[in-house]
Amino acid sequence: MHTQSPDTTGTRARLSALALGAIGVVYGDLGTSPLYTMKETFGTHGLPLDEMHVLGVLSLVFWTLMLVVSIKYAGFIMRADNKGEGGIMALTALAQRGVRENRRVYWAVTMLGLFGAALFFGDGVITPAMSVLSAVEGLKVAAPQLEHFVVPITVVILLGLFWIQKRGSARVGAVFGPIMCLWFVTLAVAGVVQIVEHPYVLKALSPHYAVHFFTHGGLPSFLALGSVVLCITGAEALYADMGHFGKQPIRFAWFSFVMPALVLNYFGQGALLLSDPKAIENPFFLLAPSALLLPFIVLATVATVIASQAVISGAYSVAREAIQLGFLPRMQIRHTSRETIGQIYLPWINRMLLVLTLAVVLGFRSSSNLAAAYGIAVVGTMTIDAVLVMIVFRRLWQWSTPRVWAVGSVFLVVDFGFLAANADKVEHGGWFPLVLGALMFTVMTTWRRGRELVMREVRQAGLALEPFISSIVMHPPLRVPGTAVFLTSNPEGVPNALLHNLKHNKVLHERNVILTVETVDTPVAEADERVQVQHLSDNFHKLTVRFGFAEDADVPQVLLSVRDCGLPFDLMDTTFFLSRESIVATDRPGMALWRDKLFAFLQRNALPATAFFQIPGNRLIELGTQVEI
Repeated sequence: MHTQSPDTTGTRARLSALALGAIGVVYGDLGTSPLYTMKETFGTHGLPLDEMHVLGVLSLVFWTLMLVVSIKYAGFIMRADNKGEGGIMALTALAQRGVRENRRVYWAVTMLGLFGAALFFGDGVITPAMSVLSAVEGLKVAAPQLEHFVVPITVVILLGLFWIQKRGSARVGAVFGPIMCLWFVTLAVAGVVQIVEHPYVLKALSPHYAVHFFTHGGLPSFLALGSVVLCITGAEALYADMGHFGKQPIRFAWFSFVMPALVLNYFGQGALLLSDPKAIENPFFLLAPSALLLPFIVLATVATVIASQAVISGAYSVAREAIQLGFLPRMQIRHTSRETIGQIYLPWINRMLLVLTLAVVLGFRSSSNLAAAYGIAVVGTMTIDAVLVMIVFRRLWQWSTPRVWAVGSVFLVVDFGFLAANADKVEHGGWFPLVLGALMFTVMTTWRRGRELVMREVRQAGLALEPFISSIVMHPPLRVPGTAVFLTSNPEGVPNALLHNLKHNKVLHERNVILTVETVDTPVAEADERVQVQHLSDNFHKLTVRFGFAEDADVPQVLLSVRDCGLPFDLMDTTFFLSRESIVATDRPGMALWRDKLFAFLQRNALPATAFFQIPGNRLIELGTQVEI
């Protein structure tokens, strides 16, 4: 008799545990798409509820899930991992690595990735509003007289959701998986009941019905794509959360459990619509027996809260990566779990998402009104993913050009088809994610450009470091015991804080360290590139500390590990010096005056570098410098 080895059993148990976690976190958004996809596809575009149109839409939904989720994301894009990490910022960093020698292409890739990240923030606003509204709208099916309570209840749920963010998802994360498993089982069972009564809907698994839908349906059939795309909202989470669960568990959960449940539910809704066209009012909730409708609504609401939690957590992660890469001002980052480093909370981002999400709910007031905005945000991000991954295929993986286009053209044809179908929705709500994305894009590019201008001014006004040290050797000042660490972004120049200390106090410390913190284009810096030490004369040292874009910049912790910089660091005998720039907006060349003022505002409200780098306040001397840009 064959027995499994303990290693095999342990591996399978770990795979199952990770797959359960992925079901709870990764597939929340995709799993709640049946709430609104079929209703919006038929209700918004006025498609006839006959066999041709229903089977055509079902075929489109099935093959959209296959092409976009199964093939594009699970099959190809998840292969483009940045040391195990995924997401728009990680993919942008990979693409940048492949075009680094061409400055124009590098700039274009950077801007494309930034706009994709900006659209992702829009998704973080729209997903909670759309999902929770769709679930609470089930009350209209159970008790139509409660319709005017839908928006107030949604607002209360969202307030609670954003309020608990500061406590972190560590405590409730363990129940996400089981609840979402119950959700997907419920989806499948509800769908199977209808399919058993009308099994002919399974004919829609053939792509023939999708083709027939287009060739005979005319313009309304093409525009229906704008709502069909709602079935893949949240597909990017497969890639974005890859670092937390790994490729294999995410793929295993999708193919073995999530996708079958979704397909069964969509086909069940199709069968219901063919047997009872009046069910178009809300085909998802009308799948449930009347006696179980209220529990169904409660379960749907919990599932949408979980889906929203995953998107909000993703926004925190993208924001931290953008901060580390220099595209957003420094912000407070709190860790909500001692066991899982990825569970973080950014108060400023949380407040911004809350205000915008509530504004969306109060402004659009229904999931149908929000559907147009949702589609634009989803397809925009997916199209950018496709372009960036094609660059990775060609430049990093050295695929031949025909091979890249053979794969990439399939992705782009699907993405551009969905974009074109959503074009008519811009004036009906699709403008919202575009405006929000443009605002976030402006903030990120302004911050990055402003920092470059500040660096330019600091370099032009500063003194070269090595000649300065030579002059110190020739005319030595009084030296005092201890170590002085001067934080600077220009390691070749003399830090202003050092000049001020020497000018006003007439002394130098026994050991002086010029410290520069850099962010590499990988999630975690390798051990051999973490610290670089260059010894200069007269007990001066240049120290470069590197962090990955998914790491916290804990400078004191790294300094304690340095052993080849003269003497080991003793934080009680070390003083940190920092020059903080005060920005003055002028009409100098570089940026428009309004962008100068925006940058100055962002600089004033940014978290101080000392707090961001976790430098103890009682070991710090901070000096101000005025910089005109």
